[in-house]
Amino acid sequence: MKGLSFMNLKQIARKLVENTIKEILPEKQVKDKLMELEIKEDVYVLAIGKAAWRMAKAATEVLNVKYGIVITKYEHSMGEISNFEIFEAGHPIPDENSLRATKYALDKFSGLSENDHLIFLISGGGSALFEYPEDGISFEDIQNITKQLLKSGADIVEINTIRKRLSKVKGGKFAKIISPTKITALVLSDVLGDRLESIASGPAYPDITTNEEALKIVKKYNLEISQRIQKVLEKETPKKIDNAIHYIVGSVDVACRTLARFAQNEGFNTYVLTTQLNCEAREAGRFIASIAKSLNQTTFEKPACVIFGGETVVKVKGFGKGGRNQELAFSAAIEIEGMKDVVVASVGTDGTDGPTDAAGGIVDGNTVKKIKELGKDPYEFLENNDTYNALLLSGDLLKTGPTGTNVNDFGFVLIK
Repeated sequence: MKGLSFMNLKQIARKLVENTIKEILPEKQVKDKLMELEIKEDVYVLAIGKAAWRMAKAATEVLNVKYGIVITKYEHSMGEISNFEIFEAGHPIPDENSLRATKYALDKFSGLSENDHLIFLISGGGSALFEYPEDGISFEDIQNITKQLLKSGADIVEINTIRKRLSKVKGGKFAKIISPTKITALVLSDVLGDRLESIASGPAYPDITTNEEALKIVKKYNLEISQRIQKVLEKETPKKIDNAIHYIVGSVDVACRTLARFAQNEGFNTYVLTTQLNCEAREAGRFIASIAKSLNQTTFEKPACVIFGGETVVKVKGFGKGGRNQELAFSAAIEIEGMKDVVVASVGTDGTDGPTDAAGGIVDGNTVKKIKELGKDPYEFLENNDTYNALLLSGDLLKTGPTGTNVNDFGFVLIK
């Protein structure tokens, strides 16, 4: 098999991750779409999200930009961009800089006219980074409810259903504020199914969720809210937007197809299992491991690369450190203990998995063995949601640094 004579499976896995992320960086997609649209007039640009800097920089190579603003995550800016002001703020929970940057953008762009054109560049993380409280809501309210939702295991659609009602800019409200200014939005999707009303909480897109759904989510996860917040959640969001058009320029589907192409070049038979993985991370890890364990009874031909994409959730029960991709990978590691010639990888495309500096993990049959040899119980790490430290002990953390893109998560099983 090509490559295996000089690289082991974990080395190949790391190479596949690096090549895939490099290929799906947003510059090419943004420039290709903007050239296709043939925008000749001078424009304003607002870029929000983890990939905001790269998207904005790409736009300047195609467009005549009068003025622009970038709002991105800490350490995701890569320097100055001509005619742009750049802000960094908190993610996954908004902070004071999120509010300050958003208020600044509202002040700058709310005065645009119907003759102006705003290019709106949206990527994952925009929900936290582009935020300003609705009337009657405090910043502390938003922080508290976001924390409750994250800890409860709510999925991104549920989280955004609540957050857009607490916000002055989400759920189509930003488009209403700057109407009738024309908005052309280019979107990197980090939401399963590429639901535009959910990506960054849809600041320029009609909201299809209802106040009834929001209140059901409150009840489902037993969220602690005041009567004041309850009244805000009962208000409806804009259901019709006339001044914005959206284009998806990147998604997890693209990432999985790209990974498959690189794996084929390495000599693997490739299979895209799903791009809609959406369940608890540890359960996903067990499921992915079961594929490797039962390969001889499946139609997958060895050597195989079985690919999956999506976004799992972690139901936080312990007090450890980790993220959904680390938990998925470590859960799989427990199941494949002792197996030879099998590797499982799970990767956050933005390079930051949960509140950590890791993108995920790459594990094999020796991962759990290493931890046991150090006198530690791997199950305790999993139960305490402490998979970062588990994978740190075994040497199986995947660290890429901030990548400049964000299109959900991808992963794969390599079987020699």
